Order: sequence, then C-alpha cells, then structure tokens
Amino acid sequence: MDSQERSSEEAEGAKERGLVYVWKAGSCSVTPERLPGLNGKTVLQAALGINHGLLLTEGGEVYSFGKLPWRTGPEESCANSPILENTLLGQHIITVAAGSFHNGAVTEGGVVYMWGNNSAGQCAVANQPYVPEPQPISISDSETSPLLSVRILQLACGEEHTLALSLSREIWAWGSGCQLGLITTTFPVIKPQKVEHLAGRVVLQVACGAYHSLALVQCLPVQEMKPIPERCNHCSQLLITMTDKEDHVIISDSHCCPLGVALADTQTENLLSCPSLETLEGKSVTGSQSEDCQKSIVEEHMLVALEHDGASMLSSNDGQEDSGISSPGNILFPDKKEVKEYSLSDNSLNESLEKSMGTEAEQPSQEEQLGACVSGPPSTSTSALNSLVASCASAVGVRVAATYEAGALSLKKVMNFYGTSSSEVGSQSGSGSPGPEGLKDSREEQVRLESMQGKKSSSLVDIREEESEGVSRRLSLPGLLSQVSPRLLRKVGRAKMRTVALTPTYSGEADALLPSLRTEVWSWGKGKEGQLGHGDVLPRLQPLCVKSLDGKEVIQLSAGGHHSLALTAKSQVFGDGVWSTAAGPDYSLFLTDEEDFQPGLYYSGQETTENNLYENNCTKSPVLLLSCSKIGYISNVIAGGKNCLVLVDKNIMGYIASLHELASTERRFYFKLSEIKSQVLRPLLGLDNLGNANTIQLLQEMASRFSKLCYLIGQHGASLSSFLHGVKEARSLAILKHSSLFLDSYTEYCTSVTNFLVMGGFMLLAKPAIDFLSKNQELLQKLSEVNEENTQLVEVLNALFFMPFGRLHNYARTLLKLATCFEVASPEYQKLQDSSSCYESLAVHLSRKRKEAEYTLGFWKTFPGKMTDSLRKPERRLICESSNRGLSLQHAGRFSVNWFILFNDALVHAQFSTHHIFPLSTLWVEAVSEEAGNVNGLKITTPEEQFVLLSSTPQEKTKWLRAISQAVDQALRGTSDLILHGAGGNIPRQEPPISRSAKYTFYKDSRLKDAMYNGRWLSGKPHGRGILKWADGRMYSGTFRTGLEDGYGEYRVPNKALNKDDHYVGYWKEGKMCGHGVYSYATGEVYEGCFQDNMRHGHGLLRSGKLTSSSPSMFIGQWTMDKKNGYGVFDDITRGEKYMGMWQDDLCQGNGVVVTQFGLYYEGAFSTNKMMGTGILLSEDDTVYEGEFADNWTLSGKGTLTLPNGDYIEGLFSGEWGSGIKITGTYFKPSLYESEKDKPKALRKLGILAVPPDEKWKAVFEECWNQLGCESPGQGDRWKAWDNIAVALTTNRRQHKDSPELLSRSHTQTLESLEFIPQHIGAFTLEKYENIKKYLIKACDTPLHPLGKLVETLVAVYRMTYVGVGANRRLLQEAVREIKSYLKRIFQLVRFLFPDLPEEGSTIPFLVTETKGRRSFCSGKSDSRSESPEPGYVVTSFGLLLPVLLPRLYPPLFMLYALNNEREEDVYWECVLRLNKQTDTALLSFLGVQAKFWPGTVSILGEIRKVSPNTKDACFASAVECLQQISTTFTPADKLKVIQQTFEEISQNVLETLQEDFLWSMDDLFPVFLYVVLRARIRNLGSEVHLIEDLMDPYLQHGEQGIMFTTLKACYYQIQHEKLT
Repeated sequence: MDSQERSSEEAEGAKERGLVYVWKAGSCSVTPERLPGLNGKTVLQAALGINHGLLLTEGGEVYSFGKLPWRTGPEESCANSPILENTLLGQHIITVAAGSFHNGAVTEGGVVYMWGNNSAGQCAVANQPYVPEPQPISISDSETSPLLSVRILQLACGEEHTLALSLSREIWAWGSGCQLGLITTTFPVIKPQKVEHLAGRVVLQVACGAYHSLALVQCLPVQEMKPIPERCNHCSQLLITMTDKEDHVIISDSHCCPLGVALADTQTENLLSCPSLETLEGKSVTGSQSEDCQKSIVEEHMLVALEHDGASMLSSNDGQEDSGISSPGNILFPDKKEVKEYSLSDNSLNESLEKSMGTEAEQPSQEEQLGACVSGPPSTSTSALNSLVASCASAVGVRVAATYEAGALSLKKVMNFYGTSSSEVGSQSGSGSPGPEGLKDSREEQVRLESMQGKKSSSLVDIREEESEGVSRRLSLPGLLSQVSPRLLRKVGRAKMRTVALTPTYSGEADALLPSLRTEVWSWGKGKEGQLGHGDVLPRLQPLCVKSLDGKEVIQLSAGGHHSLALTAKSQVFGDGVWSTAAGPDYSLFLTDEEDFQPGLYYSGQETTENNLYENNCTKSPVLLLSCSKIGYISNVIAGGKNCLVLVDKNIMGYIASLHELASTERRFYFKLSEIKSQVLRPLLGLDNLGNANTIQLLQEMASRFSKLCYLIGQHGASLSSFLHGVKEARSLAILKHSSLFLDSYTEYCTSVTNFLVMGGFMLLAKPAIDFLSKNQELLQKLSEVNEENTQLVEVLNALFFMPFGRLHNYARTLLKLATCFEVASPEYQKLQDSSSCYESLAVHLSRKRKEAEYTLGFWKTFPGKMTDSLRKPERRLICESSNRGLSLQHAGRFSVNWFILFNDALVHAQFSTHHIFPLSTLWVEAVSEEAGNVNGLKITTPEEQFVLLSSTPQEKTKWLRAISQAVDQALRGTSDLILHGAGGNIPRQEPPISRSAKYTFYKDSRLKDAMYNGRWLSGKPHGRGILKWADGRMYSGTFRTGLEDGYGEYRVPNKALNKDDHYVGYWKEGKMCGHGVYSYATGEVYEGCFQDNMRHGHGLLRSGKLTSSSPSMFIGQWTMDKKNGYGVFDDITRGEKYMGMWQDDLCQGNGVVVTQFGLYYEGAFSTNKMMGTGILLSEDDTVYEGEFADNWTLSGKGTLTLPNGDYIEGLFSGEWGSGIKITGTYFKPSLYESEKDKPKALRKLGILAVPPDEKWKAVFEECWNQLGCESPGQGDRWKAWDNIAVALTTNRRQHKDSPELLSRSHTQTLESLEFIPQHIGAFTLEKYENIKKYLIKACDTPLHPLGKLVETLVAVYRMTYVGVGANRRLLQEAVREIKSYLKRIFQLVRFLFPDLPEEGSTIPFLVTETKGRRSFCSGKSDSRSESPEPGYVVTSFGLLLPVLLPRLYPPLFMLYALNNEREEDVYWECVLRLNKQTDTALLSFLGVQAKFWPGTVSILGEIRKVSPNTKDACFASAVECLQQISTTFTPADKLKVIQQTFEEISQNVLETLQEDFLWSMDDLFPVFLYVVLRARIRNLGSEVHLIEDLMDPYLQHGEQGIMFTTLKACYYQIQHEKLT
C-alpha cells in the first residue's frame, strides 16, 4: 500500500485524497483503475449516469467523462479522460448530480445549472432536445411578491426528471412523468414547480431513481393523539366503513383512493413460511426475539430485500434461488412480493441497515416464521400456518380496525402489554419443545403479528397514532376479540402505573446541529417493481409516506433504476455495519465497516460472466470486492449504468484512518447503546414490583437520559458518515464544534446513574429482575463487557450502565491522534488538543463522581437504618464523617454521643436517636483562634446555632476545615456537576464567601419560627436584599441588616376575617417600621406618612373609605404613638365638615376651626371632640355669635349675637344653632350716627381663637430638620446636613434606577445638577444670591431632596385644608397667614444651609458697575432707589421663596380671594361691561383724559389708521395687552412688574403722540391708566389687588412700584364707585 510514502506535510497529504477509481459494473471480480488525466486534483464528489460521469474537484470545478452525446466535437462526445466544463469556471460549484443522460450542478449561491439530454424537459429548457453547455435555470417562488429566486442545496436527477431541494427545505421538480409529484398532467414541465404535497415539512434529502422519487423528511413533532380524519382528503370518501354481516359487524379501513393508493385488505393474508430453520444461519432464536416484537423482521433487522416480480429482481423470468425466506416450489401468490434477505457476512443474520423498499410492508416477521416452523414439519408448514391464520380470520371475518374511540382498549396499551411479554414467548417457542402453552403463545403471537401487517399506507392521509415508542404509526387491532380478549383484558386490568417513552424527548438543540434521526421516507412515481415500498405495485402521483420505515431512523436514501435503498442509523451487527450505499440500474453497492476500520465494499445484483453474456445471474448475497480494499480508504461509492466509481483517500500520517476509526466505533457504540436500550432497559421498565415510586422515578429518569445520550450518539454516527463523504476538515467535526452537547449529555446521564446507584437502585433491581436477567446472562455480560465468570448480577448491571463513559476516553484518544497530524503551532492542533483534554478531564471527573457515589452507597449500607430513610437522598454524597472519634462537640456531656457527617449539601449532627441537619449554604466555618486555648477548634455558625467542634489532632482539624469550606463553596456555586468546558477542571477557592445568597427555614427563633428566608446573608444573619415568609402568611420583601428588616421593604399581613391583606411599603429600622411609608389596611383605610417603632408617628395622611363607602373621611396632620396628636385637618366627607385644629389622643382637643358646606364657620375651643368653651360662630349671611358653647353647634351661656344689619343681642343663650335658640338678654340697635368702623366687630377678631399659624404643621418641618440631621430647628452641624442631602439624593436615585420609568429625563438632569453645592467664599454678592435662588428652585423641583419633600408636603396639606369644604371665604386671612408662616420657617432652613445669606430685611449692596443710572418714571433725576437706606437689594423671605412656593399654592389661595371679594367684584364687573360699550374717543373724554394725550393714529393689524369717532379697542392697545398679563403671573413681585411695564407702555404711547420729552403728573396719569384698566377687562381684578397687597415685599410699599400699585388700587375702587351720568 502507498501508506509507506508518509510525508510530514499535511499539504502533501491533501494530494493523496479524493482519488478516483473506476471499474465496469456487473461483476464481482473487478479491478478498479485510477481515472487518468486529473493531475492530482482532489475530487470531492462524483456522479454517474448510464454512460457518463461528473467529477467535482476541491476548487469547485466540474469535469465530465464517458459518452457525452450532447457535446458537439467528436473527440468530446466520448471522453476517456475528464474534460473541464469551462462554462462553470469561476462559479464555485458545491454539488453535482447526474441523471441517466443529463447533468446538474449547484453553485455556492444556490443557482442551478443543467445540461445534457433534454428530451423530456429534464434540463428545464424549452424546445431543445440537447443542452450542450451548462445553462443556469431560474427557480422562483410565485407565492412571494416580488418574485424571489429560490436558493438550492441539493439536486437529484432521474431518467426524465430532476428534483431540487431548496434552502428552505422544499422540493422543486421539473421534467416529465408522475415521479415529479406535481398536480399536473401536461408534460414536460419546463418551469420548476414546488412539490406542494410536502410544503411545510422539512425535507432532508431527495433521491431519484429512473422513474421514481424518494424524499427523506423530518418527522413532525409528536402531537398528542391527533384525531383521525374521517374522510380521505383527496377523494372525500369515508376512510372507515361498517357493514353488517349475519352475526357480526365488519369495520373496514381498506379505502381505495383513485389517486393511486389501493389496498384490499379483506382477503386473509397467507404467510410465507420458511422450509427450514437453517436459513436463519444458525442464529439463536432467543436472541433475535428479545427485541420488542412489534417490529417485523424486515424493519427490525434491516434485511436488504430487493423486490422481484415473480422471480428474480432483475428480470421476470425464472430463478428463485433466494437465500433467506423462499417459498417451496413455485410462487404461491404472485401478487405478494417476496422477501429477499441478504447476509453480508457468513456468520450473521445481517441486521444491517439496508431495507430495500422493493419489499412490502407486510413481511412476515421472524416470530411468524418461527411459529410456522415449530408448528409442523416443513412440508406442511405452510398449510399449518395457513389454517392457523385462517381459523382466526374466519372467526373474525375481516380485520377489525382500531377505532375504538371509547378507548376501553386503547391500542397503545395493547401494544405495550404485548411488548413486555414478547421475551417469554420467544424463549418458549425457541426452546424447540413447545408445550400446548407454547403453541397457544405462538398462536396469539401469530394473530398479533398478522395484525401488525396492517401497516399499509391505506390512503394518502397521514394517520398518526402515538405508539409506546413514540413512533407514529397506524395500527390495527388484533383479529378476533373473543379469542384475544381474555388475556388482553387481563393485561389491561393489570395496574400499569408507569410508562416511560424511551424515544427521548428530542432536544431541539441537538436536532438543529446534527442530522436528525426522526425521519420518514416519502416516495412517489412509478411503482411497477414495488420500488415505492408501499406494499403494492401502483404508481403514486404524489408523495406518500412509507409507513414501514416509520421510526426506523433512516439517514440516507439511494434510488437505483427500479429499486430503492434506505440506510438507517443502526447499520450494525456483529462485525460489519454498512455506512453508505449506492444503487445502480440493476445492482447495489454497500460500503461497510471492516475489522481494521478500512471500509469494505460489497456488491449485490446482476452478474455477467465473460463466457456467456446472455446468461443473467444474480449474486446470492452481497459479495465483498476484495480488490477495492487494496486501493486505500474508500470515502464515497457511486453506482452508474456501465461503471462503478469510488473516491479513495490514502492514509497519510494516520489521519484518514483515525477518522474512519472514530466513525466506525461511534456507529458500533450506537448499535450497542440501542441494544441495551431495547434488550435491557425496556424489559426492566416493564417489570412489576420495582420497589417504591422514588426508585422507579430514578430508573425512569436514568432511562430517559440514557435514551437521550443514545439518540445523540446515533446522530453523531450519522453526522460522521456524511463527514467522511465530504472535505474531512478536522475543525468541522461535531465533537469539536458542538462539544458542549456531548459533555452535557454525558454529565446529565452520569448524574442520573450515580443518583440511582446511591439509592441502592441496582440492588433493588436485582430482585424483581432476577428472572429476566439470569436468562439473558450472556447477553448482559457481552453488552457490559464484563469478562470474569460468576460476577454478581448487581455488578453486571452496574458495569452495564457505567459502560458509556468509557467512550469519553476514546474521544480524547482519537482527537489526540488527529492532532498529531498537524503542526504544533497550527490552530487545528491547538483546538484538537484542547478538546481532547476536555473529554479526558470529563472522563476523570465522571469517574470521580462514580467513586463518590460508591463511597456514599457503602456508607448507607453501614449506617443505622432509621436515620437512613430520612437522610438518604439521590443527589446527596458523603464527603467525610467522624466515626473515628476525630471530632467532638465542645462542652458535651460525658456520655453523649456526637457523630458529625459532612454531605455535599449539609452537615449532619447525629446523636443517639436524633439528628440535626445544617444546610451548607447557610453554614459558616472558621478556625478558633489559638489564644482561646482550644488548639484544634472549629467554630461553626448557622442562622440559629453557634457551636465549636474540637478535633483530636491538628491534621484532623485542617482536614475538616478544608472539607467543610470546599463543600460549602461547592454548595453555593452549585457546580459540582459541571467542569468548565475547555478548562482542565476548576481549582476550588479555599474560603467560601462570608456574604452569600441562600434559602433557609427557621426552626426555633421565637420571632421567625417556621419562617422561610431567601436572600443575602452575612455571617449567619440575613443581610442585604431578601424575602421572608412566615407560616401564617405574613411576608416581608426588602433589605435586611444583621438579621433584622432595615431599609426599604414591603410587608404583607393577611387579615383572616376580611380575607384580604394589610400591606405596608416603606422604610424599616431594626426590624420595625420606621420612616416614611404607606400602609394599606385590609379595611380599605390607607395611611401615608411617618412611622416609628411599628406605629404611626410624625406627619401622616389617613384616608378612610372610598367616596362611595359608608363614612369616607380624610385626616392629615400629626401623629404620636399611633394616635392623632397635635395640629391636624380632618375632612368628614359625609357630613360635609372640615375641622382644622388641635388633637389629643385621637380627639379634637384645644383650639380649632370648623367650616361646613353650608357656609357655617366656627372658631374656638374644643374638648373631647365637641365645641366646648368660648367660640365664634358665623353663618353665611354674616350673622355672628360670640360666646360660650356646650356641644357641637350648641350655644350655652353668655354671648353676643350680631345680626347682619349691625343690631346685636347680649345675654344668655341656649339651644342648637338652626333649630330655635332660647335667649335671655338685651337687644341693641346702634344709632345710625355711630362710626362705621365699629360695625363688623366680630369679623375683625377672626383668627384669634384659631391655632396660630406657626403652631401648624410643626411635624412636617421637624421631619425636614431631622432629615438634615438636626434634633430641633437650627440646632445642628451644617456640613452634616449637606452630607445627609447628598445621601438622600443618591439612595433615592439608586432606588429609582431599577424602574427608570419613574424618573423623566428632566428629573434626572435636575438630580444631577443638585449634586453640586453652591460654595460661598468672600463677601456675599447678588450673584451668589441668584445662585442660591437657582439651587432652591431646583431642590424644590424634586421630592427626593429634603427641601423638595418639604415643599411637596406643604402643598399637599395646604390643598387638603383649603380645597372643597375648606374653600370658605372666612378662611382667607388664615390662608394668607399660613403662607407667611411657611415662608418664615423655610427661610430659617435656608439660612441654616447657607449661613452667609443675610437675615430678613438686610441689603445686598450692588456692585459699583450695577448702578447704571435708571431714568426715574416720575421725577427727572436718576433713580438712586431712595426707598432703601443704601443702594442695594433687600433680602426677604418673600423675594426668595415665593417664586418657589406660590405657583404651587396659587389655585386654592386665589379661589379664597375670589370668594371673599365676590360682591365688590360683581359691582366692578358690571361697571366695566357698561363702560366698555363706548368707543375709544367717547370713553377717553368721559374719563377726562386731556386731549393732548389722545393718540391721533393707531396701528391696527400692522397698518396705521387715524382714530375716528367710532374706533373701538384701538387706543393704548399695547398697554392694555400688557396689563392683561397680570392674570398669568403668580407672585406679587411678578404682578408688580407687569403694572410697571404697563406704565412704561403708556408713557411710550404718549411720547410718540407728543413727540417731545415729558414728565407725568399724577393728575394727568390717573385718567389714562383708568382707561387702560377698563379696557383690559380683568375679571378678578379685586382679588389680584388684595393678593398683591397681602403678600408683597413690605419694603416695596413706598417705592416706585408701590406708588404704581396704589394707582391701580385707586382705579379699582374708582370703577366700583363710578357714577355714570
């Protein structure tokens, strides 16, 4: 062999790959010859037609050879050496296909090129019998708009048709014939069309025979029992018919669809029998039968069966020498297809992959043949069997279809029961001396098997039923119910508590990355030779699923001239398994695994001998072509008409050999796993009394993980087979690319096997399974690779289930072998090396896991029984234990026994009869310091215990310290199972973290008993975020500090009576509610405010009831120890009363004010919720009572009653206001001449008996001072206050980070700008004042800042007080005083934060530059601001804080002003409306404005016009507009500026008119201004005036703005008293 010419260069090796050898077909003795003329190019793929071939080389070039009649040149039309197809140069072809006489190629971009014979349109070119050069064809999907061209992956060519598989896994067809699968009768089809019948399914591969087509399709995900359709979805006939026959009903499903599927099921199946047992080639019956007997032999043992009509598979003349099953004499039933079974090697009944679909679905299964053989001598076997079947059949009449919807006898169950019983049946009938029992069994077997043959595709409908193996298949119920039922029903009756699907729940991940084994084969086209595999010889116009191949894990299809081959994943039996096939016109080639891993090539089919060309022979069984083994490692085999071709690789540096070895061993390994699955696992799962539910569950889990692993290996085997057909780049190996899939599957399986082992599963299994196991001892020993004699069953089982892990070493070894073929520096070497060590370290890791499991199992065997039950858990492993007295408890009693056992999840402290479990995740261990005198002590901390363990020696101490630390660390990381992929195992940290996350349930702490905590811990105490749930339903979720709730958290307390929760959200301190929070009571009350020690304490708002409920009310104010105490406002919504005053112990006590919705106003003393003592009562019409009260609205004692007209009564009063009052007293009628100002005596005194404004809302201010870190107002450290502000801002921001939607962008910017504190060094200037002002505006913009919080709360309480019932005009003075008090108190806070801010009323000097001489308005000289002692800016709380506060309080305040001034404003407004009816000139003259000030022209809409007598609303328009803006401003300062601007506008107008410099005098100015005020039509001018008057800066009253304001006020009064003449 050429392997001597080894070269160290990988590049050299490449030349020795893809060599092409060819020989003539039709003979077993062949001499392959190297195809000349390729100049050492590597051929990746080849395709053969009848007389020609195509080659695809590594560079993507295509060569043709052989007879090429479509070529023009004579030397070209018959090429012995390959000719380059120049048209395709530069296209980079990825795959080629050859039909009988035409060719196709696909480029990297998915474009198809066709050339060759086009007589039937197979090249998709119109009106051209030959296409000489490759021509691109367009395939476009008409369903998409715009038209998208379809990208193609694979082509297949037949005699007259071509199929293409697209990237979206759909089939496109063109050419002629029914084999296209298109719904058309007009041929040829030139434009490629989609095969709609398979649309929506994932097609994996297409293959074309001469006149038939095959597709490999991925199964649909198993749906839960799809309802069986009632009608054929093609011809709409009923699928199931019922007919009455004398005494029984026939239910038939033999529906005949005109579209080609016709099956008459009614006649009795006559089964072929085998004349002797020799044909089984000595294979023991038992072995063949222990597999689940639901498979018929052809399916299970994958016999190659080629169909032949009547006689031989090649021609229909004579020749019935079939090895395998043959019929004695002539063929009994020519319409039944015979089975041809091939053995590829002499000693095996080759269960090899091949199934030829020339066989039909109803082949007799092995058990049937056996049944027949046993039941009588060979000569009569047929009749015996027939009679047996006939007796069943006649009794039943016709097969009963499995359509018992009632499910009394679900077929699935029947199948399961049969499945489990098969082994016994097999063993009896195989024993050779069947007793009556044996016969009965085989007979029932017969009935059952016969029924199994009903799996014909009896219509185009895909009817699915989920069978025990998860295989979708249509089933028919066994024949006669009366004959079968007693046993069946007995079986059904047996409690069947468990079924585990051994076909794994396929992991989507593996299916996406590796070839799927869940496949179906669909076939269509001409079926005359049975090549469609549907059990008949009818053609099919549309794809139809081949039912007999369901669940067979087909991975490759080949189609010959008139036969089909399907290769399955289990291509393997004793020795050689087939892994690739090729089908020629009348022969097949099989590529198999040989002993030395070098592939062997078998030939099967027609033989032509030299001397007699006319005598056609067939090979008896596949023949090994020895000459082919000499040429190298065959990777591809191709069968053509005249020639066969193989692609061969030379084994340079062992690279190719290693790959073949890997593939071959993987396929064998899969076969072995499948054997274990079907022959050991399934029977085990079917056994009864397998112990308790837990064990069964563990066994089932192990079984399903085993299945998953098995499936993955099968997929990998299939992927390696296709890998060998391809380029063979090491880096695309699945175990390299998707190593995590393998590592995870092995690890998972290991976990479940070791868990099963720890629970003593194998020992428990041995008892019930002893029968089954002892019978199959050899099989078990063979499978588990245990060689010693008399090994115990438990050991064998153990070895069997741990066997798969050995495969990891093989992977590692093979990868290492492959690595040595590369340069050390190359990336491939690195990758292979890494993966190899990965698999190796996993193998080591898993064997360590096994050892741990065995150590733990040994421990449980010796451990006292009682505790075992409670402590033994599947995933628990022993690490070390102190039975050697190495560890003792400090201060333990003399006679106490303390045994410490360390598991991987807990430390157990066991005493005589009790034990305590300490979970490791909440266990802290540290060595006790030496000074304490305990030299070898370990201190253990758990959430509720602390104890010290003393060890006998220092070594023992370090051993335990290390063991516990590592175990804790492992338990916290939870990664004991996984080693990091790619790393050689992780080095454990020595010290587990002190702070960690864990779950824990408290068992004795009095406050937390039975509560469960899940969250962060620090040294044995909850610390950080966590959730705590009590057994009684209480729950806290939030932050903890050293074991107590501390920080922000949420708390729920269930209220059993109301079946709702109390719910608190807010701040905690040391386990108690403390700080701000919201408490929603189950009763519907909500408290929002401050808490202390779980009680409402500080400022808070309590809402009771909804507006609709019985007694809705609101209280906002101060609380002390859960009671209302101090100043508060109570709004009783039902009674329409609002109380504003002092409280004590939840009662009104002290001074207060009550207003009602009917306009009553009371101010005075309260005692225990009642008006008691001196008070003043006003009614809406200004009737006033001053005097003594005894109860609510009840007068009692001395007093004075003043009537609205000024008359008053003095004396003693008693009675309730509004319902008649008794009076004893004197009536006074004051003389009309007394001075006016005595009249509203009471009104002047309002507010004296109310709560002084500075006493109000003290708690709110105190809270703010506390937040700044001050005990009482003004007492504290300023820098500490600034720190507190910074902390408040950052913590609040952090809290909102989790929910960014709460913070708008502008809010975030505000917060960022607040992080800079205004600094003040040097003299205080106006600029610094402005900075402070800016800072305050921002601070008050966000409630996260203490000042902002304060302002927000003040606004809330102010509105609560003066809105609704509180909007009472009598409260105006209170409201104003309250605002002034706010200003004073906030100013104090600001002065504390900014100490250099001067006190109220002092002046900030202007800088010299700022004194620009401003022309005074009324005097000619420059204004030196004469009103202040020295030029400068006066600091007042009004100026600084009103801009922040007033806009927020404006609505309720202005409302009060409007109510209070209602009467006078009505008079004023009437006047305004009247006067405004006049034209400008009339009004000006009426008001006495001097004519020289009248504007002569006005600008109306931009054009200048003369003022005519009827001009209206045009004069002084700009000044009018300016004055109207007074209503849009909030603060008095802004309003005054508006007035000032109005004056400036007026003088501007007048100056324009006069064209000269001019000084106003008050007499001239007043009428003009009065005109502007009238024309401005300000509705609430009185309110504006009073507001400015009440709240303007005191120092402004005598300045320029003050004089202007006085003018406005005068105008207001003037208009009211204007007498119109």
